[in-house]
Amino acid sequence: MFDEAKAKAFYLEFLSMSLDWEHCFEPDSPIYMQVSRDDLAFHLSEHSGDCSPGSKTFVNTDQLEALHHEITSKGYRYCRPEITNAPWGDRVFIVVDPFSNRILFNGSSTT
Repeated sequence: MFDEAKAKAFYLEFLSMSLDWEHCFEPDSPIYMQVSRDDLAFHLSEHSGDCSPGSKTFVNTDQLEALHHEITSKGYRYCRPEITNAPWGDRVFIVVDPFSNRILFNGSSTT
């Protein structure tokens, strides 16, 4: 991530995740934090070289429609995902964070 405020707005407000912890080695150093929601946890880092912007994370959920409704009802101006049918037969929607990382929420068609 490149902007702590934008990351918190996206992950904490838009995706309704919780801030579990955050760490800086010293004032004005990059921040490293964990956000989570239920069993899903993400580590977010401002440290150079920790990861590549533009990554894609695949998240299976059995609550696809409810999650989609919750997220889209917030009216976040930078991301308005739509549920689509994936080539593998499941229903999905993708959100893109302010740093071009994509989170694909997959509603499995198998039970």
